[in-house]
Amino acid sequence: MTRKQIIDAWNAQADYMNTWQHLGEDEKLDWAIKLEREAFAKFFEDHWRERWTDQQIVEAIRARGQA
Repeated sequence: MTRKQIIDAWNAQADYMNTWQHLGEDEKLDWAIKLEREAFAKFFEDHWRERWTDQQIVEAIRARGQA
């Protein structure tokens, strides 16, 4: 996910007193990790039956960080 997508996702579920600029760095990091973990779980659910090799899985994970 991009930084903007992470911020937009937070602000979409936050009230106006708890927007991104009001968060501490630890809260921002926790949120970004949570979103990426959920995105990867969804990716895995969508593709696990395709019987990818370990290398294909590793490449797909790394490619997510390039977005």
